[in-house]
Amino acid sequence: MAFRGIDRADAALCCWRRSPILRSNLMATDVRLKEQLPELTRRIVETYQAVPTIHYLGHCPLPNYESIIAACEDLKEILYPGYRRRENLHLGNVTYHVGDLIDGLHDKLTTQIGRALRHSVAAQHAAAEHGVEPPALSDAVQHCTEEADFEALGQAKAVEFLERIPDLRRVLATDVQAAYDGDPAVRTLDEVIFCYPGLEAVTIHRLAHLLHALEVPLIPRMMAEWAHARTGIDIHPGATIGDHFFIDHGTGVVIGETCEIGSRVKLYQGVTLGALSFQTDGDGNLVRGTKRHPTIEDRVVIYANATVLGGSTRIGHDSVVGSNVWLTRSIDPHTTVVLERPKLRMRGEAPSPEADYQI
Repeated sequence: MAFRGIDRADAALCCWRRSPILRSNLMATDVRLKEQLPELTRRIVETYQAVPTIHYLGHCPLPNYESIIAACEDLKEILYPGYRRRENLHLGNVTYHVGDLIDGLHDKLTTQIGRALRHSVAAQHAAAEHGVEPPALSDAVQHCTEEADFEALGQAKAVEFLERIPDLRRVLATDVQAAYDGDPAVRTLDEVIFCYPGLEAVTIHRLAHLLHALEVPLIPRMMAEWAHARTGIDIHPGATIGDHFFIDHGTGVVIGETCEIGSRVKLYQGVTLGALSFQTDGDGNLVRGTKRHPTIEDRVVIYANATVLGGSTRIGHDSVVGSNVWLTRSIDPHTTVVLERPKLRMRGEAPSPEADYQI
């Protein structure tokens, strides 16, 4: 086939001569440049021995990230049937669909929870032997025991987790209703389930919190950080949250590990429920396991970019915390906390005709 009187080979040669990008790409495939790759590989592998704290090499695998995320997607399919992957569900076929998902989740979670438990025990043994907290991952690998030792325990926790799904759906229904009741921009409950990042984050949090309560290591944080990356909402799986919970807009919300939130609480974007400071022991190490984050009682509203800090800080029920407030002490019920009205300075001069604001 001719191209304006030039055959295809001549046209390609013409384009190559005129395009420095094409020429540079072709030059980058010089096989001589690949001769340095074996040496580069050797130097990378050397760092696995020199820097053992950030690799995990051995025959006892950690929980698999892709499997955990797949389980989250399956769980959302069960929690909100008809809104996610499978279409044309009805009461005649939904039992088979959910049964198939539950069966797969049993197998996935049994394996992944067993791996997490096995690694946690191995890490504890390594810490006890080497006197290092936390232990190097390479030390934990050496204390890894047979996977079958944790298969039964993983299965028991997986089944106990799945048994809580019916009650969880009832709580999530209150979260959906809270979003509808609290945002005049939403038209239907369907819109909340399809579109609201706050519901997405809270859904994954409630699942992760169930696993956290069952003392499953690693996996709840993996789930929480996956939701964090998707929604911009950071909720530690240890946080306790009541029903009818609504995060409006959501981006930048942070809820710490030991935070306790009551029922019918509403947060706006940028709210931080965090720690005021971190206690340390005599050696300067952080003290873990203490309450560091605030308690928010029922029917509290906290507006955009407010910050509430401290484990002893309690926001009394039916209170309102205004935008941009920084709060480090408790307030009584039915209290409204706002910043003093800021003084704005405005200038009304029109820009000079000679000004050039182009970038």
